[in-house]
Amino acid sequence: MEHMLRSSLIASRLAERLGVPEADRAAVYYGTLVGWIGCHADSHELAALVGDDIAFRADTYGIEMVGWPMLRLILRHAGEDRGTWARGLNAVTVGWTARSRVTRLITSHCTSAQALAARAGLGDGVVDVLAYTFERWDGRGLPAGVEGEAIPVASRVIAVADVAEVHLRTAGVGRAVEVVAARRGRQFCPQVVDVFVADAAEITDGLLDDDVWSAAVDLAPDRDRRLTPDELDTLLGAMGEFVDFKCPHLLGHSRAVADLARGAARSRGMSDAEQRLLYRAGLVHGLGRMGVSNRIWDKTGPLTPAEWERVRLYPYLTGRILSRVTGLEDVVAVASEHRERLDGSGFPRGTTAPDLGPSARVLAAADAYRRLIEPRPSRPAHTASEAAESLRRDARSGRLDPESVEAVLTAAGHRGPRRTPWPAGLTDREVQVLRMVAQGSSNRDIAAELVISEKTVRNHVEHVYTKLGVSNRIQASLAAIDHGLAGSPAGVGS
Repeated sequence: MEHMLRSSLIASRLAERLGVPEADRAAVYYGTLVGWIGCHADSHELAALVGDDIAFRADTYGIEMVGWPMLRLILRHAGEDRGTWARGLNAVTVGWTARSRVTRLITSHCTSAQALAARAGLGDGVVDVLAYTFERWDGRGLPAGVEGEAIPVASRVIAVADVAEVHLRTAGVGRAVEVVAARRGRQFCPQVVDVFVADAAEITDGLLDDDVWSAAVDLAPDRDRRLTPDELDTLLGAMGEFVDFKCPHLLGHSRAVADLARGAARSRGMSDAEQRLLYRAGLVHGLGRMGVSNRIWDKTGPLTPAEWERVRLYPYLTGRILSRVTGLEDVVAVASEHRERLDGSGFPRGTTAPDLGPSARVLAAADAYRRLIEPRPSRPAHTASEAAESLRRDARSGRLDPESVEAVLTAAGHRGPRRTPWPAGLTDREVQVLRMVAQGSSNRDIAAELVISEKTVRNHVEHVYTKLGVSNRIQASLAAIDHGLAGSPAGVGS
């Protein structure tokens, strides 16, 4: 966590000392921040090559990824979860094809990062810089073997900052200087290395102790510009799309969940603000998946208890990643609860019904439906009718909110369960409110029980009065008795 934030600060301080023109510093700043986002587009293929893609990437910082050191690292990771003979056979295959496969992966990485930068509106300068992420000063890099000053200065600065941060964090400034200096003239531009070595103490000052999020935000070249609501939706949409690239079976999942959740919110009569909140939360609800290895996501057999613990962590990571973004607090709260369940059987926190609001309940149902109708490595996709029955079964058992489930299924094009309409055109929610009114509950009590605001309760009560042609609670209670609606407030009946 925070690797790219610290790297961006190192790169920006390096660029300043090198006299990089102001116009190019935005490319240094944002190029560092998003340079590694492309790795999620090739995680599936990388995991097939080396097993745990996250552990492999961590180990790449200890070597120069070229020639025999690169091949030896790949062979060490390849097939590590297989038996001796299978691992040996896999090592031979990997060794024969390693360079071509790595070149293909790196090309995918760079083009994916460029696509994200373009979709996020970061500008052509950032997009251009990202093409050189894995090039080397000596020309032995990938994918094009560009060398020397043909590599943009911003890319040369980013390369040093990326490696220096890892060794600074794990072993201190002395080790960072040692590693960077050792790769001078090979992986790194000599001029950039010389500036880093000379001023390393000042360049890295405070990075391990300060609030690097705030420091990085303060350094942003466009820090005084605020995104419009539509620009924010575009940015969150791009983030969701790139999270889905991590696993082929997730392609389009985030946007589909977002659209379904917004449609369900509309079906439930939720406000425009609530609909937009759900749409945004749907776009980024799976962001924490990036913190779990593809060796787990792509597994075809049952997960081990340790693997399940990693999976159960990803909604927390979603919140962890987004928690510092000013203005997204409500989005983060909803997005990080999409795997929680009313009976406390969900994760990551085991939150129960009283603490799960309407938006979280809708998003949980929308995500559950989409996951069921999408294939997974361990099973084929369910049919739409099978998914609908599964959701209704979870609603009956108290895991999912019944009203949210029906709203999601309506938005997905399913017909609701056949039953006699409520009298006077009352909705399910209005019947719930009427039953509680008839039992003497106050607006505050009703709001607490149904997890809605008192203002929403007042609106429901007014609608009930109008539809029943009454003007007070006593008359409404009598009308409830007359219509046979004075039963339990816990549900809406059959």
